[in-house]
Amino acid sequence: MDRSDATRIIHGLEALAADERGDVKALKGTLKGRYRPRIGKWRVFFSLDQPGNVVVTDVDNRGEAY
Repeated sequence: MDRSDATRIIHGLEALAADERGDVKALKGTLKGRYRPRIGKWRVFFSLDQPGNVVVTDVDNRGEAY
């Protein structure tokens, strides 16, 4: 991952934590209880510890994420 992608992910997660907006999908199956926003070609898997607190569990390229 290059620096611009990392910066984009950080800004996306900060916006998500601040006002819970973004392209977020609740996951199903073995990943139930986790969510993933699309941030460019990246998928960031996270759970919500408490409102405004995003716990990132994985960051992966879209083609390798599932």
